[in-house]
Amino acid sequence: MSTRKTTGSYVESSVRVLKGLEPVKERPGMYTLTCDPLHIIQEVIDNSSDEVLAGFGTKIEVWLHKDNSVTVEDNGRGIPVGLHPTEHQPVVELVFTSLHAGGKFDKTSGGAYAFSGGLHGVGVSVTNALSRRMEVTVWRDGLESTIAFENGFTVEPLKSRKSPRRKSETGTRVTAWPDPKYFDSPVIPVDKLVRLLRSKAVLMPGCEVIFHDETAGSDQRWRYEGGLGEYLASEMQFQPVIPAFEAEGFAGPESDNFSEGEGASWVVAWTEEGGLVRESYVNLIPTPDGGTHESGLKDGLFQAVKAFIDAHQLAVKGVKLLPEDVFSRASFVLSCKMLDPQFQGQTKDRLTSRDALKLVSTFVAPQFEFWLNDHVEEGRKLAELVIHQAQRRQSSAPRIDRKKSSGVAVLPGKLTDCESSDTSRNELYLVEGDSAGGSAKVGRDKEFQAVLPLRGKILNTWEVAQGRLFDSQIIHDIATAIGVNPHAAAAEGDLSHLRYGKICILADADVDGSHIQVLLLTLFFRHFPALVEAGHVFVAMPPLFRVEVPARGRRPARRIYCLDDRELARTQQKLAKEKIAPEDLTIARFKGLGEMSASELGETALNPDTRCLLPISWGDVDRASTSAVMTMLMGHKESASRREWLERYGDQANADV
Repeated sequence: MSTRKTTGSYVESSVRVLKGLEPVKERPGMYTLTCDPLHIIQEVIDNSSDEVLAGFGTKIEVWLHKDNSVTVEDNGRGIPVGLHPTEHQPVVELVFTSLHAGGKFDKTSGGAYAFSGGLHGVGVSVTNALSRRMEVTVWRDGLESTIAFENGFTVEPLKSRKSPRRKSETGTRVTAWPDPKYFDSPVIPVDKLVRLLRSKAVLMPGCEVIFHDETAGSDQRWRYEGGLGEYLASEMQFQPVIPAFEAEGFAGPESDNFSEGEGASWVVAWTEEGGLVRESYVNLIPTPDGGTHESGLKDGLFQAVKAFIDAHQLAVKGVKLLPEDVFSRASFVLSCKMLDPQFQGQTKDRLTSRDALKLVSTFVAPQFEFWLNDHVEEGRKLAELVIHQAQRRQSSAPRIDRKKSSGVAVLPGKLTDCESSDTSRNELYLVEGDSAGGSAKVGRDKEFQAVLPLRGKILNTWEVAQGRLFDSQIIHDIATAIGVNPHAAAAEGDLSHLRYGKICILADADVDGSHIQVLLLTLFFRHFPALVEAGHVFVAMPPLFRVEVPARGRRPARRIYCLDDRELARTQQKLAKEKIAPEDLTIARFKGLGEMSASELGETALNPDTRCLLPISWGDVDRASTSAVMTMLMGHKESASRREWLERYGDQANADV
């Protein structure tokens, strides 16, 4: 099958440059959730919340009007309305009409927002881009200033007059009319909006949050003084096994590992039945998909419970506790504060900051262990629940014989196997090189992670007959370790002897490493398609760069890992905004996995909570087309086709997509 495109042209005029807010209008799904307008309204609410978080506001008031528009008003400092020193445009206009413009990049001491959820400067500008109209009123410096936008463009320039309020009564009011054409449903879900506003009140004790629902003719007010514990108790359906554990911990000025003020507040309760209540936040931003801060909570709780069980000799013979056993029946509310959190995507549904795991765990573990030892009877009840969960897990987990794979084949001598017999949990890392394999063996969790080092590049198996595969010792070792024999079609694959739920390819983050990845993926696609079909194949993404950032202001020295040149460039730009000189940075490029220490490799490629692991699947392309492309790329007699393909599409390799 030919892959040559016969229609269309790719010339200079084909390149289109999107300016201003055009990227948001063209691809709104890249910037926000498009099921309904709630998230773009949340961006405005988050700005008001950041004022409260920064200590400059005490009230947030929201109106849902009958025409589906929403007004958000706070009593914070008010958005600055003067001219920007370099852009020569009113700051309030700049914030609403320019991407990557905001007051939350400055994380140095004395910055406008030390802790905030807004990071990228695209929040309210996205709201503006996706709204038919937006009106903004600011009370600041004794003035009342107004400005209006339509479809992202300024239609009523900034006007200021003497404020009818007292000079001390500052704040910002924003009214937005979301444009229905950008959303699957134009209706804002009131129940979700109410839950969002209520959570803001919970996370900001002493702040009054008011909601006026003009569509239903009702008003609601929230002002919590009882904190997270009061909120969790009101949401839980069943009585907890032990009293809820509520605490907090924040770094002080003498902390060597974290910035002053970073830390978390949390409340945790365990129940034997019923649904779980699990909510987490970072700088007041809800993270419904969790992230590394939740992993830190889980790790801290597990460490404390495990230490309590060992200290009081409560362990049951043959029962091995895992973090999931402690966490499986836990309801919690977690509020984390970080100076510079990193999220997965602009919607901020998941926290990806590696430091968050250590940050939360460091405060949770010692406090909970002290609480358990101070409440021994309650601790014994919790230990009994946790051990029971572990017994249930072990009895229901699929098990394998760790001594054998399929048939009677002996496992490869280079395979460093894991201890667990739970197939669904176990992972096999196919690691490029013996040196990296040694680091992986040290940095792994030997409980459930196995390592098979691969020396050199494996055979290109695209045109190799199935019966000749085992002429290659490397391929023989891979098949034997996995416990699955080669097969031509997914339906023919026998996975009954599969020994690992995840098969992870770990190669250098360079061209040679990418080639090894391709060769291994070719092997699985061609000769082990059932593994791909069932979602067992993954590619680990180790970093290519390590950036050492010196201590500055409130921030201690830190280490940042970057996957590739593009992420390194973004990191350098972000650090430049923090006024860190390029010459103060120490940038190391890993020549290979073997150069990484076991701890570095463990943190960036092996730890499930902090690694980047890409699942391999068929995708939306039909398999016939995929096979045709693979033949062109991997076939021995397809060099002419590959040359033509590279000439046609090679210039797109570095395109910013």
